[in-house]
Amino acid sequence: MAQQKPLAVVTGASSGIGYELAREFARNGFDLVVAAENAGIARAAQDFEGLGAQVEPVQVDLADYAGVEQLWGRTTALGRSVDAVAVNAGVGVSGDFPSIELDNDLKLIDLNVRSAVHLAKRASRQMVDQGRGRILFTSSIAATQPGPFEATYAASKAFLLSFSEALRNELKETGVTVTALMPGPTDTRFFDRAGMGDTKLGVGPKDDPAEVARDGFEALMKGKDHVVAGSMRNKVLAGSAKAAPEHIKAELHRRLSEPGSA
Repeated sequence: MAQQKPLAVVTGASSGIGYELAREFARNGFDLVVAAENAGIARAAQDFEGLGAQVEPVQVDLADYAGVEQLWGRTTALGRSVDAVAVNAGVGVSGDFPSIELDNDLKLIDLNVRSAVHLAKRASRQMVDQGRGRILFTSSIAATQPGPFEATYAASKAFLLSFSEALRNELKETGVTVTALMPGPTDTRFFDRAGMGDTKLGVGPKDDPAEVARDGFEALMKGKDHVVAGSMRNKVLAGSAKAAPEHIKAELHRRLSEPGSA
């Protein structure tokens, strides 16, 4: 009997970094459960199957509690151990905070933060019970600084970085590792969706999502606590952020993210 492949769950897998993360898992011998809100997840699943993976696509809104439960239910129904979870689904919101619709900010928090905690709770319990597992959170170099004009987004990524490092420490004796992936600006649909087309960040240089995903996958497999992915520019920015005062970092970020700054 052929040995069963390891199983990975990847959220936000229909495009961008999540799609490329799922490709990395498939190319490296994993079967997949892949999730996204849009119908593109079915087409993405066909791509991953072409790389030799068995794939369970789940179209679901992870900003909703029931959506996360549905994803985890579909995963456990396979009757297999979960070896890795890439908590990648996220959204951005930009603009003048008082003018942004409250629902937009709250949905961002529900998806970027609440669903990440929810899925990690379900996955970590199973992984601790089985004595092994790997969890990857897609944070950002935005986690290292306040983000004027994308205040809730930057704060959500700071939450994920802190949460990842804390969870990693808690689980260090269990066989479960936790890794934070910290990309910089990446060539995905993120900036268009977030309404940042007229900002310096929106029009500036961006990294290849395949390179970002490869960095994240390699760090996860090595059991690293975090990786600043992509270009050397990102590593310099993340490193320098450790020394700069918060108000200085906020002002520098404002120059990149303020509407009309492009």
